[in-house]
Amino acid sequence: MGVTVCIGDIHGFIDKLERLWRNLERHLGSLAFAEARIIFLGDYCDRGPHTAKVIDFLVALPSRYPLQKHVFLAGNHEFAFAAFLHLLRLPPPPSSLAETWKEYQKNEEREGWWSGPGFQEMHVQGRRWAGTIRDGFNIIKGTEYQGSIYDARPTFESYGLTHGHPDLIKVVPEKHKIFLKDLVWAHEEDEVDTGDPEIGCTKLVAVHAGLEKTKSIEGQMNILYNRDPTFPRIEALSGRKNVWDIPLELSEKKIILVSGHHGTLH
Repeated sequence: MGVTVCIGDIHGFIDKLERLWRNLERHLGSLAFAEARIIFLGDYCDRGPHTAKVIDFLVALPSRYPLQKHVFLAGNHEFAFAAFLHLLRLPPPPSSLAETWKEYQKNEEREGWWSGPGFQEMHVQGRRWAGTIRDGFNIIKGTEYQGSIYDARPTFESYGLTHGHPDLIKVVPEKHKIFLKDLVWAHEEDEVDTGDPEIGCTKLVAVHAGLEKTKSIEGQMNILYNRDPTFPRIEALSGRKNVWDIPLELSEKKIILVSGHHGTLH
C-alpha cells in the first residue's frame, strides 16, 4: 500500500524544503521513501526568496524519484501567479476573465491592482498578485507586505525582476509555466492507511484550503476537477473559517480531508 505524505505550504523557502526532504527519507527509511506517495498541498511561491528554485526542485522530482507518486495541488498563490502569466483557461466568448473584477472592485485602489500590458483580459487574482498595495503593513499578520497583498515581490525577484515587472511572462521558464498550468485543484486517494486501528484504511481528499460544509461536496469537487477559473475567488483554494470544519458528508464516512493554507490544524 505504501506511505502517503502530505506537504503543506513551502512559500519559496528552498532550504526548508530540502531539509524536510532529507528528514522524510531519514524518518521513513530509504525503501519506503523511494516508493512513497507525496502530495504537495500548494503555495510554492511568494514570501520566501527562492520560488524559482522551489519550482525547479518540484519539477525534477518525477525523474529523480521515478518510483514515487507525486501530486501537485494548486494553492491560491499559484492560481494568482498563473493568472498573471495568462495560463488560466479562458471562458468562451463573449465572457471574459475581466468579469471576475467586480466582486473586488472596491479594493482596487488600496490594493494597487496591476494595470500593465494585457491586464484587460486578466483574472482579478492575477492583478491583485502583481499589484502594489498602498498599505505597507499587514495588521493581521504583524508584518510588512512584500509588494502586493500576496507578498509576490520575492517571486519576481527570484526570476531576476523587480516587483510587478511585465517581463515576468517572458523570463519564467516554459517548464515552470507547464508546471503551474497542470496543477490540480483537488486530489483523492483510496485506501490510505491512517495508522489508527479504529479507522484502518480510508479515503483521503486533498485540497489547498478545504471544503465548505454548507455546500454540496459533489458540486464543489466538480468545480475543482473542471478547474473553472470564472469565479473571482475559489473557496477551496482561498477560504478561511468557512472551510475549517470537515463537512458532515465526509466525516460520517470517515473520509480524511487534508489541506495546507491555514498553518493550523482545525
